[in-house]
Amino acid sequence: MEVNNSVAVVTGGASGLGFATAQRLAANGASVVLVDLNDEAGVEAASKIGTNSRFIQCDVRNPGAVESAITGAYETFGRIDVLVNAAGVGTAGRVVGRDGSLFDLDLFKFTIDVNLIGMFDVLRHVAGRMAGNEPNSAGERGVIVNVASIAAFEGQVGQAAYSASKGGVVGMTLPIARELADLGIRVMAVAPGVFATNILSMLPDKAITELENRSVFPKRLGDPEEFAQLVQSIVENPYLNGETIRIDAATRLPPR
Repeated sequence: MEVNNSVAVVTGGASGLGFATAQRLAANGASVVLVDLNDEAGVEAASKIGTNSRFIQCDVRNPGAVESAITGAYETFGRIDVLVNAAGVGTAGRVVGRDGSLFDLDLFKFTIDVNLIGMFDVLRHVAGRMAGNEPNSAGERGVIVNVASIAAFEGQVGQAAYSASKGGVVGMTLPIARELADLGIRVMAVAPGVFATNILSMLPDKAITELENRSVFPKRLGDPEEFAQLVQSIVENPYLNGETIRIDAATRLPPR
């Protein structure tokens, strides 16, 4: 599918990997709707991208808000061709803490609600809209890219909730791709490693150096623009479907 003249919805689009992806898609001719919980950051992000972008505030845990946001995105530009499902949270905690305390069950539910159930809710509403698109010459009506994590494969100590949520994203990719194939909609997932986002920049230099050393080559953190480049390639390559692609410089997370 051509990025130029397409309409893309990017959840988590106000910052990090979502914002980098929205910027790249817009720079290559797409109209972009940023869907994010952070109202202030969302408005600022849309203003940076320019007139071909809009911001819609949404908590993906709220089904009514999700339906309203996707309806709003559709009505703004008249269709939706691409979805980048990047909204997510990172949580950590031991199942049994050193003091004997148990992992907070509400935190586990929160992580699943945002990273998996919320993502699926957005996906189903967007897929419903894409189903009404006129197919292009290749028979495509839309492309969906869900953001997983390499923690889905090598979750570390303390990542039970996060890894479970991202493992769910990986697990649902193929069956949804198989189902939506009848509608001409491709579904992919991307599993990023450690990227240089604003949240990560708040870590001490020593911690960042340790993270960089886990990369095999190149020995550095990922650039969000590299993630965005991969998403664009997925959108433009019609033979990519039903797969999860790691982008991690051959990083394999250790237990701790």
